[in-house]
Amino acid sequence: MSIPAAVLIFREGLEAALIVAILLGYLRKLGQSRRAAGVWAGVGLAVALTLGFALTLQAIGASFDYPAKGIYEGVTSLVAVIMLTGMIFWMTRQARHMKGSLERSVDAALAGGGTAALFALAFVSVAREGVETGLFLSAAAFASSERAIVLGGIAGLLAAIVAAWLMYRVGVRLNLRRFFTVTSVLLLVFGAAILRYAVHEFEEVRLLPPLIEQVWNTGHLLPDGTGLGAVLSALVGYTSKPSLLQLLAYVGYLVGIGSAAWYRSRPMPAATPAPASAARVA
Repeated sequence: MSIPAAVLIFREGLEAALIVAILLGYLRKLGQSRRAAGVWAGVGLAVALTLGFALTLQAIGASFDYPAKGIYEGVTSLVAVIMLTGMIFWMTRQARHMKGSLERSVDAALAGGGTAALFALAFVSVAREGVETGLFLSAAAFASSERAIVLGGIAGLLAAIVAAWLMYRVGVRLNLRRFFTVTSVLLLVFGAAILRYAVHEFEEVRLLPPLIEQVWNTGHLLPDGTGLGAVLSALVGYTSKPSLLQLLAYVGYLVGIGSAAWYRSRPMPAATPAPASAARVA
């Protein structure tokens, strides 16, 4: 089972469930529950789009041979890293304001177009999560088996459904800020692993120089194809024979993006009132 796939599906699935719950709850609060059908229709179309998008990416990749296949996998992985990084940055600042932002969007939708506007709002909100998820899973599948990705995705989806049910039916409270902080750290590591894989693919097709072919070789101690090495490879991007460029990309991403995300997540300092100016004598 792919642990990165499970974590990502759990996070994105729970985030989508939160979005839907906020939309439906606010409609009920406004006495507009009859318009919930538009929300569910938008969610259904977004889920179908996600599945179609992921299957299309896999089909396109399977149609290529090397070196085109290596270029495709490298570019897809690089785009996944960019979107994953954007997701991390967005959640560090916007998660705490998500409820208010969605409620304002519902107000605008009801004022501007009713059911059709709610359909569009739900579709766009959930489809954004779905496209990110589909792209990430496709990139992860290049460095893992499809079976592991599917099993991880199913496990993550079931966990998200159970968590959402516990929150909305049983009343279990989830510290969303801590949840998004922990999962953002995990996604940071997954992003570094995917970036290392992208660099590896570009090196394979000679689009990037390795700088040093092998910084070390731990294959005799911890091979990355079996046992613990395979688990670490899927989880944190471990490889027994990294090139210098792969190592620089991996560490650089962890340090650079991690530092930037930490800086953005800090609470904004409260504004201090300006000192009263001395009265001027006319």
